Amino acid sequence: MKKRLSLGVLIVIMAGLVLSAGDLWAQEAPAAPPAQPAAAPAAPSNNISFFQIVKSSGWFGVLDWLALLACLLVGIYFSVDCFLLVRPKRIMPPQLVTAVTEAMAQGDVLKALAVCKNEPGPMANILTAGFSHVEEGFDVIQEAIGIAADFESEMLTQRIQYLTLVAALSPMLGLLGTVQGMIYAFSNLAVMGSGAAQTGVLALNISQALYTTAAGLSITIPVMSVYHLLKNQANKIILRMQALTMDLIKDLRNVEIVSE
Repeated sequence: MKKRLSLGVLIVIMAGLVLSAGDLWAQEAPAAPPAQPAAAPAAPSNNISFFQIVKSSGWFGVLDWLALLACLLVGIYFSVDCFLLVRPKRIMPPQLVTAVTEAMAQGDVLKALAVCKNEPGPMANILTAGFSHVEEGFDVIQEAIGIAADFESEMLTQRIQYLTLVAALSPMLGLLGTVQGMIYAFSNLAVMGSGAAQTGVLALNISQALYTTAAGLSITIPVMSVYHLLKNQANKIILRMQALTMDLIKDLRNVEIVSE
């Protein structure tokens, strides 16, 4: 019994030693290097500068880009010009209003007329048209002022209308450039044949062609925004000018001419 027990204990001890030795060998054995992933093929570089895009569009594309550049410059010019033009202080100068009000309070139409001639501008021109017919009656004065107000309003809004021309032409020029670019791309595809490389060239050419549409929309959106802003501002100023003009001439019903 004791021999069987001793033999069993010995077998257990030897098994433990074998397992311990296996674990130790496994820890000391050099680990196999991890498998390196296969190198991905380098993606082709498609970074193209703007000048390369313009040059690759052909002579027609270059002309289209020049037309878009002209629209951009014209839009900037008229935006700045109209912002400087459509201002209350320029259309209705405070010094003019004050001087005419004082002259009309004194009943001196000739003095008010002289003030208007010394301060040329939209409102001064309207008042001059009315004061020039003071001897013909109030109805004639109102008619003359109405005609002059319509003319000055048309002159004021006429320059703003150029912005609508720019806003209408820009997307059309952009679309024209895109159509020309797609025709050019499909022509190249017909010559080169089909395949993965040719499909990539086609996609690249079409993306280049779409740049003109993006350029046209980039010009149209701000120009249209500026146009509506200036148009609303001009309408407000015109209404204020007409109301102020009628308020200044309302005393002409009973005014007498003062001779110098």
